[in-house]
Amino acid sequence: MTHPGPFAADTLPPGIRSRLIPDVNGMTMHILEAGYDVPGRPCVLLVHGFPELAWSWRKVLVPLADAGYHVIAPDLRGYGRTSGTNPGFDDDLMPWRIVNQVRDMMGLLWALGYRSTEAIVGHDFGAIISAWCATIRPDVFRRMALMCGPFAGPPDIPFDTDRHPVVQGPDPIHAALAALPRPRKHYQRYYATRQANAHMALGKQGVHDFLRAYFHHKSGDWKQNKPFRLAGWTADELAKMPTYYVMDLDKTMAETAAQEMPSADEIAACHWLTEEDLRVFAEEYGRNGFQGGLNNYRVRAENAGQSDLQMFAGRKVPQPSMFISGAADWAVWQMPGNLERMRDVVCTNLVGCHLLEGAGHWVQQELPERVTELLLELLKVPAG
Repeated sequence: MTHPGPFAADTLPPGIRSRLIPDVNGMTMHILEAGYDVPGRPCVLLVHGFPELAWSWRKVLVPLADAGYHVIAPDLRGYGRTSGTNPGFDDDLMPWRIVNQVRDMMGLLWALGYRSTEAIVGHDFGAIISAWCATIRPDVFRRMALMCGPFAGPPDIPFDTDRHPVVQGPDPIHAALAALPRPRKHYQRYYATRQANAHMALGKQGVHDFLRAYFHHKSGDWKQNKPFRLAGWTADELAKMPTYYVMDLDKTMAETAAQEMPSADEIAACHWLTEEDLRVFAEEYGRNGFQGGLNNYRVRAENAGQSDLQMFAGRKVPQPSMFISGAADWAVWQMPGNLERMRDVVCTNLVGCHLLEGAGHWVQQELPERVTELLLELLKVPAG
C-alpha cells in the first residue's frame, strides 16, 4: 500500500477537510471532517464499510456539521490513506480483531481531544465496529446508529445448559451450499480466501468497472433487489439471495459483478454515485487493493480474537439507538433473526427502525438527505 497524504482540496466538496492524524493505535489515520472550524463542538463519528472509505460519507458530513457538530469520518485500518498497516494475506490478523478496532476508534477520539462522541454511526462492516464500540464503552459512544447490518449482540459463552462445552467447527452451511443443484458459496467465506483480493484488484474489467458493477448490483438501482425475511439459516433459504451474497461456486466476485454491469444510460442516471465520485473509490482501491478490508472477514472466518468478545456475553446496548437501511437491502435479512434480536433484545433504547424506500445497500449515499434527517432525530434523544 502507498499513502500519498491528504486529498487535494479540489477533490473534496466545499466544507470538507482531509487530514492525517498520527499515532492512533500504531497508525497514521486519514480522516475527512466537517464543522472543524468552530472549537468545542460536540462530535459525531462516521464509520464506513466494505468496499468503502471515509469518502462514502461525503454527502452527510456537511449537513450534520451545519446542525452544529464536528463530524469525523476515518479511513479504517487497512483502507484508503490510513497508513501503518500495509496488510497482506499472511500477516498477523490480531490487529483486525474487533476489540482492537474499538481501540482504533477511541484512539482517534482521544487524538482529536474528545473523550466521548454524541453518536457513532456505522455502515456495513462499520456497523459491526460501531455496535461493539457502543457495547464495550457506552460512556464514550453515547448514541449509536447502525446502517444495513443488524447487531445480534455479543456471542454466548460456548456451553450448553448442562455446562458441557459445545463442539465448534466449520459451519456445515458451506458444504450444504456447495451440494445444491446449482452449487453456491457464501461471500464471507470467499472473502476470507487468499485469491479474493487479486480477483477484485486485478480482474480483467479493472477496479473502476468492478466497483461500478458491484455498487450497482447492491443498490436500489438493481431492480431485482426485493429482499424478504428468510425462514432460516439453511442452504435452500440462503440460495434465494442475490449472487453478491451467495455466489455461484465456480465464479469470483469480479466475475459475479461483471454479469450485472450497468448500461451507459444507467451509469449516466446514477446521481448518487457519479463517475467523479466513483473515481475516488477506484483510485484508492487501485493503489492499495482490497486486502485491508478483507482481513476483517478473515478475522471472523478464522475466529482470530473472537473469543475476546465472549467477555461481553449478555451485554445490551442501553444508549439511544437507531437502525437505518434501504428497503432494497438484503443485508437486513441475510442473517435470519438478527433484526428481530437487535430490536427486541439487544438494543433496549431503540428509538427507530427505518427501511427506506428507494435505496439499497448504500443508503447514506443513495438517500443522504433522509439519512441526515434521521440522524438528527437520534441526536435529539437525551443520552443518559
